[in-house]
Amino acid sequence: MKRTVKFGIFGLGRGSSFYKVILANNGEVVAVCDRNEKKLADAKAHLGDDVATYTDFEEFINHPGLEAVFLCNNFNQHVPFAIKALEKNIHVLSECTSNSTMAEGVALVRAVEKSKAIYMLSENYPFMKFNKEMRRVFRGGSLGKLLYAEGEYNHPIDPHDDKEIKGLRPYYHHWRNWLPRAYYITHSLAPLMYITGARPTRVTAMPVYAPFPENSLLSVGVQDRAAIMTCLNDDDSVFRVTGCAAFGAHANSYRICGVKGQIENIRGEREKVLLRYNKWDTPEGREDNSTYNPSWNDPDEQLIKTAGHGGGDFLVIREFFNCIREGRTPEFDVYFATTMASVAILGHRSLLERGVPYDIPDFRLEADRVKYENDHITPFFGPNGEAPTIQAHSHGSGMKSDEEIAAHDARIAAIED
Repeated sequence: MKRTVKFGIFGLGRGSSFYKVILANNGEVVAVCDRNEKKLADAKAHLGDDVATYTDFEEFINHPGLEAVFLCNNFNQHVPFAIKALEKNIHVLSECTSNSTMAEGVALVRAVEKSKAIYMLSENYPFMKFNKEMRRVFRGGSLGKLLYAEGEYNHPIDPHDDKEIKGLRPYYHHWRNWLPRAYYITHSLAPLMYITGARPTRVTAMPVYAPFPENSLLSVGVQDRAAIMTCLNDDDSVFRVTGCAAFGAHANSYRICGVKGQIENIRGEREKVLLRYNKWDTPEGREDNSTYNPSWNDPDEQLIKTAGHGGGDFLVIREFFNCIREGRTPEFDVYFATTMASVAILGHRSLLERGVPYDIPDFRLEADRVKYENDHITPFFGPNGEAPTIQAHSHGSGMKSDEEIAAHDARIAAIED
């Protein structure tokens, strides 16, 4: 049996959904941290009375024997906590995004390089079955040189479902109200990078603007429905990605095009893929056009099938634990992660400038780090109420008066949980 990894979780809103897959991968949750006392009590109910509970991160990170931490706190607040863990040589798994400012990306890379610990981005969409199949086919070489790829993460919600909106955005200054469409890019871009190995080097973006109804709680903050982003890559291929979009119907769609053929998951068909070749480039013994449901071909298939996000949640934890056990660097390492974050952050700046291109830094290079080490531009409110330093969407700041903010939060508070 693989050795146990002693694990801590910071932020139990998202973090609590991983309890089962952590245990299934022979992990032991020895400590959890959250401001919500009820969530801490629920953790003991699920994990047992031996799990230590904390409301203070400093106490949590000093828990005896803590080997690795899972950062599931607010989207835009990971880096300070990641650095504190790395300085103690505690391994870090970071949920959603690595950094929300360019300066944070530089600081994170430098902290990882000084630490003896492993850093990994907890990005689960590449591990969905159809994306793993597309990687297998592409890396097998039959599609030829990569030319173009598409990644769409389309996740609209009902603008009149007040209860769901409250659960996601419980107050005016909450980060989701100020999340630019370009920023939550990991689910659209990471699968393409995982499948192809290409790294974006330049980005340009355009907004898809359509305001939500004025009586909707979604009318706060970002009114863009998508950021249509185009990336030129280090192998001369091109990606088109959407960030987190809200147009049409819910879908996760990916397409990989090479010189000889292409493969994509079929919209509306869940896990099915469509594999097509040019007739003159069809490999011997294969059809030039085939639709099929790929197999997992994984010894943990039954455990994978019960996990969230198409099995991705299980596979993220398995990969992180195996990297710790084997002492190897994850594929979704700090350079992979900060490249995506740079595409998101600079892509948003391009969007605000109606498509002005930005070069994507390579934070392996000190010259690129120096360029951005003091770049603290952010669309989010600070932890002490500091105002954003860049607008969050394409049509103005979206800011409300103090009276409007108070009325909004009062309306949120009146909604039954």
